[in-house]
Amino acid sequence: MKHFPNILFVLIFILFAGCAERKNQPQEDNQNSLHLVFMTDIHIRYDLGAPKGFQMAIDTINKLNPDAVLTGGDLVMDALQVTEGKADSLYNLYLSLAKGIHATLYNTPGNHEMLGWEDEKKVSLTNPLSGDGMYRKKIGFPFYSFELKGWKFFVLNSVAHREGGYTGRVSEEQLRWLKEELSKTDTLMPLVVVTHIPLLTGYTQFFKGATACNEEGQVVANSKEVLDLFSGYNLKLVLQGHLHFLEDNYVGGIHFITGGAVCSGWWRHKYHGLEEGFLDLVLTPEKISWKYIDYGWDPEP
Repeated sequence: MKHFPNILFVLIFILFAGCAERKNQPQEDNQNSLHLVFMTDIHIRYDLGAPKGFQMAIDTINKLNPDAVLTGGDLVMDALQVTEGKADSLYNLYLSLAKGIHATLYNTPGNHEMLGWEDEKKVSLTNPLSGDGMYRKKIGFPFYSFELKGWKFFVLNSVAHREGGYTGRVSEEQLRWLKEELSKTDTLMPLVVVTHIPLLTGYTQFFKGATACNEEGQVVANSKEVLDLFSGYNLKLVLQGHLHFLEDNYVGGIHFITGGAVCSGWWRHKYHGLEEGFLDLVLTPEKISWKYIDYGWDPEP
Protein backbone atom coordinates (compact mmCIF):
# COMPACT_ATOMS: atom_id res chain seq x y z
CA MET A 1 0.00 0.00 0.00
CA LYS A 2 2.90 2.38 0.49
CA HIS A 3 3.11 2.88 -3.33
CA PHE A 4 -0.60 3.64 -3.72
CA PRO A 5 -0.31 7.48 -3.61
CA ASN A 6 2.24 7.44 -6.45
CA ILE A 7 0.05 5.15 -8.55
CA LEU A 8 -2.97 7.37 -7.87
CA PHE A 9 -1.00 10.46 -8.93
CA VAL A 10 0.01 8.79 -12.22
CA LEU A 11 -3.59 7.78 -12.95
CA ILE A 12 -4.85 11.30 -12.24
CA PHE A 13 -2.12 12.81 -14.45
CA ILE A 14 -2.98 10.46 -17.35
CA LEU A 15 -6.68 11.27 -16.98
CA PHE A 16 -6.13 15.02 -17.10
CA ALA A 17 -3.55 14.78 -19.89
CA GLY A 18 -5.99 12.78 -21.97
CA CYS A 19 -8.75 15.33 -21.38
CA ALA A 20 -6.40 18.19 -22.33
CA GLU A 21 -5.38 16.42 -25.53
CA ARG A 22 -8.99 15.87 -26.57
CA LYS A 23 -9.84 19.46 -25.74
CA ASN A 24 -7.25 20.74 -28.21
CA GLN A 25 -8.47 18.62 -31.11
CA PRO A 26 -10.45 20.54 -33.76
CA GLN A 27 -12.92 17.63 -33.89
CA GLU A 28 -14.32 18.74 -30.52
CA ASP A 29 -18.10 18.60 -30.79
CA ASN A 30 -20.54 20.31 -28.46
CA GLN A 31 -23.47 22.62 -28.85
CA ASN A 32 -21.35 25.67 -28.00
CA SER A 33 -18.69 24.98 -30.66
CA LEU A 34 -18.48 26.06 -34.28
CA HIS A 35 -16.56 23.77 -36.63
CA LEU A 36 -15.05 25.54 -39.65
CA VAL A 37 -12.71 24.85 -42.52
CA PHE A 38 -10.67 27.75 -43.84
CA MET A 39 -9.09 27.05 -47.22
CA THR A 40 -7.11 29.78 -48.88
CA ASP A 41 -5.00 30.29 -52.01
CA ILE A 42 -6.40 27.52 -54.17
CA HIS A 43 -5.13 29.02 -57.44
CA ILE A 44 -7.15 26.61 -59.54
CA ARG A 45 -5.79 26.02 -63.03
CA TYR A 46 -6.18 23.35 -65.70
CA ASP A 47 -2.64 21.99 -65.63
CA LEU A 48 -0.17 20.68 -63.02
CA GLY A 49 -2.83 18.33 -61.64
CA ALA A 50 -4.56 21.22 -59.86
CA PRO A 51 -8.18 20.01 -60.49
CA LYS A 52 -7.30 16.59 -59.07
CA GLY A 53 -5.60 18.21 -56.07
CA PHE A 54 -8.50 20.53 -55.34
CA GLN A 55 -10.92 17.61 -55.59
CA MET A 56 -8.81 15.72 -53.05
CA ALA A 57 -9.01 18.70 -50.70
CA ILE A 58 -12.78 18.85 -51.15
CA ASP A 59 -13.15 15.13 -50.45
CA THR A 60 -11.11 15.51 -47.26
CA ILE A 61 -13.17 18.52 -46.17
CA ASN A 62 -16.44 16.66 -46.73
CA LYS A 63 -15.25 13.84 -44.47
CA LEU A 64 -14.62 16.40 -41.71
CA ASN A 65 -18.26 17.55 -42.00
CA PRO A 66 -17.72 21.16 -40.85
CA ASP A 67 -20.53 23.60 -40.12
CA ALA A 68 -19.21 25.87 -42.88
CA VAL A 69 -16.30 26.34 -45.26
CA LEU A 70 -14.64 29.74 -45.76
CA THR A 71 -12.20 30.58 -48.53
CA GLY A 72 -9.43 33.14 -48.17
CA GLY A 73 -9.13 34.35 -51.76
CA ASP A 74 -6.94 33.58 -54.76
CA LEU A 75 -9.47 31.06 -55.94
CA VAL A 76 -8.16 31.09 -59.54
CA MET A 77 -4.78 31.28 -61.26
CA ASP A 78 -5.36 33.87 -62.51
CA ALA A 79 -7.42 36.80 -63.78
CA LEU A 80 -4.80 39.52 -63.38
CA GLN A 81 -2.92 38.90 -66.62
CA VAL A 82 -5.25 36.94 -68.92
CA THR A 83 -8.06 37.63 -71.35
CA GLU A 84 -11.65 37.92 -70.24
CA GLY A 85 -12.42 34.54 -71.83
CA LYS A 86 -9.59 32.74 -70.02
CA ALA A 87 -10.54 34.29 -66.69
CA ASP A 88 -14.18 33.33 -67.22
CA SER A 89 -13.12 29.74 -67.89
CA LEU A 90 -11.04 29.60 -64.69
CA TYR A 91 -13.90 30.98 -62.62
CA ASN A 92 -16.16 28.30 -64.13
CA LEU A 93 -13.62 25.60 -63.27
CA TYR A 94 -13.46 26.77 -59.66
CA LEU A 95 -17.22 26.93 -59.33
CA SER A 96 -17.77 23.53 -60.94
CA LEU A 97 -15.46 21.90 -58.39
CA ALA A 98 -16.50 23.99 -55.38
CA LYS A 99 -20.15 22.97 -55.77
CA GLY A 100 -19.02 19.55 -54.52
CA ILE A 101 -18.44 20.99 -51.04
CA HIS A 102 -21.27 19.76 -48.83
CA ALA A 103 -21.15 22.51 -46.21
CA THR A 104 -22.23 26.09 -46.84
CA LEU A 105 -19.43 27.91 -48.67
CA TYR A 106 -18.46 31.54 -48.03
CA ASN A 107 -16.02 33.02 -50.55
CA THR A 108 -13.50 35.84 -50.22
CA PRO A 109 -11.85 37.71 -53.12
CA GLY A 110 -8.07 37.75 -53.55
CA ASN A 111 -5.74 39.65 -55.85
CA HIS A 112 -5.76 36.86 -58.45
CA GLU A 113 -9.51 37.34 -58.93
CA MET A 114 -9.00 40.91 -60.15
CA LEU A 115 -9.48 40.92 -63.91
CA GLY A 116 -6.98 42.76 -66.06
CA TRP A 117 -5.17 44.83 -63.48
CA GLU A 118 -1.72 43.65 -64.57
CA ASP A 119 -2.32 43.62 -68.33
CA GLU A 120 -4.61 46.38 -69.64
CA LYS A 121 -3.85 45.31 -73.22
CA LYS A 122 -5.87 42.15 -72.62
CA VAL A 123 -8.63 43.71 -70.51
CA SER A 124 -9.31 47.43 -70.45
CA LEU A 125 -10.00 49.13 -67.14
CA THR A 126 -13.18 50.46 -68.76
CA ASN A 127 -14.48 46.90 -69.09
CA PRO A 128 -17.28 46.54 -66.49
CA LEU A 129 -15.89 43.11 -65.57
CA SER A 130 -12.39 44.42 -64.83
CA GLY A 131 -11.15 44.44 -61.27
CA ASP A 132 -13.70 42.70 -59.06
CA GLY A 133 -16.41 42.97 -61.75
CA MET A 134 -16.10 39.35 -62.81
CA TYR A 135 -16.00 38.22 -59.17
CA ARG A 136 -19.26 40.05 -58.53
CA LYS A 137 -20.85 38.46 -61.59
CA LYS A 138 -19.63 34.92 -60.96
CA ILE A 139 -19.50 34.65 -57.17
CA GLY A 140 -21.17 37.59 -55.46
CA PHE A 141 -20.60 40.79 -53.53
CA PRO A 142 -16.95 41.06 -52.47
CA PHE A 143 -17.61 42.12 -48.86
CA TYR A 144 -20.42 41.09 -46.55
CA SER A 145 -21.29 39.80 -43.08
CA PHE A 146 -23.17 36.77 -41.77
CA GLU A 147 -23.93 35.07 -38.47
CA LEU A 148 -23.37 31.44 -37.60
CA LYS A 149 -24.04 29.69 -34.28
CA GLY A 150 -23.65 32.87 -32.23
CA TRP A 151 -20.62 34.21 -34.12
CA LYS A 152 -20.59 37.11 -36.58
CA PHE A 153 -18.28 37.12 -39.59
CA PHE A 154 -17.04 40.06 -41.65
CA VAL A 155 -15.65 39.09 -45.07
CA LEU A 156 -13.53 41.88 -46.58
CA ASN A 157 -12.16 42.71 -50.00
CA SER A 158 -8.62 43.70 -49.02
CA VAL A 159 -7.36 44.17 -52.60
CA ALA A 160 -7.17 47.66 -54.13
CA HIS A 161 -6.06 48.83 -57.55
CA ARG A 162 -2.83 50.68 -58.20
CA GLU A 163 -1.22 51.48 -61.52
CA GLY A 164 -0.07 48.26 -63.13
CA GLY A 165 -1.35 45.99 -60.42
CA TYR A 166 -2.78 45.81 -56.90
CA THR A 167 -2.05 46.75 -53.33
CA GLY A 168 -3.44 45.78 -49.94
CA ARG A 169 -6.09 48.19 -48.69
CA VAL A 170 -9.64 48.13 -47.37
CA SER A 171 -11.66 50.74 -49.25
CA GLU A 172 -13.38 53.75 -47.71
CA GLU A 173 -16.69 52.26 -48.80
CA GLN A 174 -15.98 49.16 -46.73
CA LEU A 175 -14.83 51.17 -43.73
CA ARG A 176 -18.13 53.05 -43.73
CA TRP A 177 -20.01 49.77 -44.09
CA LEU A 178 -18.01 48.17 -41.26
CA LYS A 179 -18.73 51.08 -38.93
CA GLU A 180 -22.45 50.89 -39.67
CA GLU A 181 -22.56 47.10 -39.40
CA LEU A 182 -20.72 47.13 -36.07
CA SER A 183 -23.14 49.73 -34.70
CA LYS A 184 -25.85 47.08 -35.09
CA THR A 185 -23.75 44.35 -33.45
CA ASP A 186 -23.84 43.25 -29.80
CA THR A 187 -20.50 44.20 -28.23
CA LEU A 188 -20.35 40.80 -26.51
CA MET A 189 -20.90 38.76 -29.67
CA PRO A 190 -17.69 36.96 -30.77
CA LEU A 191 -16.49 38.27 -34.15
CA VAL A 192 -14.35 36.94 -37.00
CA VAL A 193 -12.76 38.88 -39.86
CA VAL A 194 -11.87 37.09 -43.09
CA THR A 195 -9.40 38.80 -45.44
CA HIS A 196 -7.14 37.68 -48.24
CA ILE A 197 -4.26 40.07 -47.64
CA PRO A 198 -3.19 39.96 -43.97
CA LEU A 199 -3.97 42.63 -41.42
CA LEU A 200 -1.04 41.50 -39.27
CA THR A 201 1.76 39.00 -39.95
CA GLY A 202 5.27 38.08 -38.89
CA TYR A 203 6.13 36.70 -42.34
CA THR A 204 8.66 39.34 -43.39
CA GLN A 205 10.32 39.50 -39.99
CA PHE A 206 10.55 35.70 -39.83
CA PHE A 207 12.42 35.44 -43.12
CA LYS A 208 14.31 38.74 -43.24
CA GLY A 209 14.85 39.75 -39.63
CA ALA A 210 13.06 41.64 -36.89
CA THR A 211 13.55 45.11 -38.41
CA ALA A 212 12.49 44.20 -41.96
CA CYS A 213 9.55 46.10 -43.47
CA ASN A 214 6.60 44.59 -45.29
CA GLU A 215 6.43 45.19 -49.03
CA GLU A 216 3.53 46.92 -50.75
CA GLY A 217 0.79 44.45 -51.50
CA GLN A 218 2.00 42.03 -48.84
CA VAL A 219 -0.21 43.41 -46.06
CA VAL A 220 -3.21 45.72 -45.72
CA ALA A 221 -1.75 49.22 -45.56
CA ASN A 222 -4.62 50.64 -43.50
CA SER A 223 -4.95 47.66 -41.18
CA LYS A 224 -4.85 49.82 -38.03
CA GLU A 225 -7.79 51.84 -39.33
CA VAL A 226 -9.69 48.59 -39.87
CA LEU A 227 -8.83 47.14 -36.46
CA ASP A 228 -9.58 50.40 -34.64
CA LEU A 229 -13.21 50.04 -35.74
CA PHE A 230 -13.41 46.85 -33.67
CA SER A 231 -12.28 48.59 -30.48
CA GLY A 232 -14.87 47.88 -27.80
CA TYR A 233 -16.14 44.80 -29.65
CA ASN A 234 -15.34 41.14 -29.12
CA LEU A 235 -13.08 40.43 -32.10
CA LYS A 236 -11.62 36.96 -31.53
CA LEU A 237 -10.15 35.86 -34.84
CA VAL A 238 -8.76 37.14 -38.15
CA LEU A 239 -8.39 34.54 -40.90
CA GLN A 240 -5.90 35.52 -43.63
CA GLY A 241 -4.29 34.18 -46.79
CA HIS A 242 -2.06 35.53 -49.57
CA LEU A 243 1.35 34.56 -48.17
CA HIS A 244 1.15 30.75 -48.50
CA PHE A 245 2.44 30.79 -44.93
CA LEU A 246 1.18 29.19 -41.73
CA GLU A 247 1.19 31.26 -38.54
CA ASP A 248 -0.92 32.12 -35.51
CA ASN A 249 -0.14 35.48 -33.93
CA TYR A 250 -2.05 36.09 -30.71
CA VAL A 251 -2.10 39.85 -30.13
CA GLY A 252 -4.43 41.86 -27.92
CA GLY A 253 -6.72 38.88 -27.40
CA ILE A 254 -7.06 38.27 -31.15
CA HIS A 255 -5.75 35.32 -33.15
CA PHE A 256 -4.35 36.43 -36.51
CA ILE A 257 -4.07 33.12 -38.37
CA THR A 258 -2.53 32.95 -41.85
CA GLY A 259 -3.83 29.70 -43.25
CA GLY A 260 -1.17 28.23 -45.52
CA ALA A 261 -2.35 27.37 -49.04
CA VAL A 262 -4.39 24.64 -50.73
CA CYS A 263 -1.88 24.83 -53.60
CA SER A 264 1.19 25.43 -51.36
CA GLY A 265 3.86 26.35 -53.96
CA TRP A 266 1.35 27.05 -56.75
CA TRP A 267 0.84 23.31 -57.38
CA ARG A 268 4.55 22.87 -58.16
CA HIS A 269 6.18 22.14 -54.79
CA LYS A 270 6.10 22.74 -51.08
CA TYR A 271 6.47 26.40 -50.14
CA HIS A 272 8.94 27.10 -47.36
CA GLY A 273 8.56 23.43 -46.52
CA LEU A 274 4.78 23.70 -46.10
CA GLU A 275 2.56 21.00 -47.62
CA GLU A 276 -0.62 21.72 -49.56
CA GLY A 277 -3.41 22.04 -47.02
CA PHE A 278 -6.11 23.95 -45.19
CA LEU A 279 -7.18 24.83 -41.63
CA ASP A 280 -9.59 22.76 -39.58
CA LEU A 281 -10.89 24.94 -36.73
CA VAL A 282 -13.18 24.69 -33.74
CA LEU A 283 -14.38 27.94 -32.19
CA THR A 284 -15.88 28.18 -28.71
CA PRO A 285 -16.44 31.27 -26.55
CA GLU A 286 -13.42 30.23 -24.45
CA LYS A 287 -10.98 28.82 -26.98
CA ILE A 288 -9.96 28.72 -30.63
CA SER A 289 -8.41 25.41 -31.69
CA TRP A 290 -7.00 24.60 -35.10
CA LYS A 291 -4.77 22.27 -37.03
CA TYR A 292 -3.38 22.28 -40.54
CA ILE A 293 -4.61 19.40 -42.68
CA ASP A 294 -2.32 17.96 -45.34
CA TYR A 295 -4.90 16.32 -47.60
CA GLY A 296 -2.42 13.97 -49.25
CA TRP A 297 -1.75 15.48 -52.67
CA ASP A 298 1.73 15.50 -54.17
CA PRO A 299 2.98 17.63 -57.08
CA GLU A 300 3.35 15.95 -60.43
CA PRO A 301 6.90 14.71 -61.10
